Amino acid sequence: MTVHFIGAGPGAPDLITVRGLALIRRCPVILYAGSLVPRAVLDEAAPDARVIDTAPLHLDEILADIKAAHAAGHDVARVHSGDPSLYGAIGEQIRRLDPLGIPWEIVPGVPAFAAAAATLGRELTLPDVAQTVILTRTSTRSSAMPPGEDLDTLGRSGATLAIHLSISNLANVVRDLTPHYGADCPVAVIYRASWPDERVLTGTLDTIRDTVKAAGLTRTALILVGRVLDPTAAFSDSHLYAAGHHHVLRPRSG
Repeated sequence: MTVHFIGAGPGAPDLITVRGLALIRRCPVILYAGSLVPRAVLDEAAPDARVIDTAPLHLDEILADIKAAHAAGHDVARVHSGDPSLYGAIGEQIRRLDPLGIPWEIVPGVPAFAAAAATLGRELTLPDVAQTVILTRTSTRSSAMPPGEDLDTLGRSGATLAIHLSISNLANVVRDLTPHYGADCPVAVIYRASWPDERVLTGTLDTIRDTVKAAGLTRTALILVGRVLDPTAAFSDSHLYAAGHHHVLRPRSG
């Protein structure tokens, strides 16, 4: 028996990995993260599988279902949205499984920031503009941010920022980042990236708050901030494919 922590991807059912889908099809117990996992993925479960929505459950109740499956010798597909290693709360589950001797594995998934970048048609790492992507969030009702991980500190890097779980805290996001990125810095807010009801709002740090407020978005949205989002951004070609750049797979001719 194994608990498989599966990343179901950002929303589109065909963005789950082949491995993740195969496990969902064969596991007799499916625990999934409420409205964040597409119904079409859950419909792939076996007809006699026990499918449980964990949205109304607390951690001890989730563990009780896993322990019951373990006692019965049933594999568990623990299905999370996006990639389970990002804000998936799998760490707290794993540290309870280990003392119980319950085996587990992690099956990666397509993260929301990657789906958002695809929707926008943007590369998040452009030469001369930004070569770093920071995945972060802000503190609202959720866990506090560790020291040194506030937006004012992270914004000093000038990196492309993918800010999760923070759409309700947009005023503070704008306040903290404007001194470092400038009021004219491009911002994109992607609601439910890759879902059928996906919405994309674009603007600048100066305008995005009013745009989001007018749209009434209050949850399930990712905020991307950075100069790479500017379609007119000037950048050099990568050296990787330059004619004069040689490496082991493309040796110098002559």
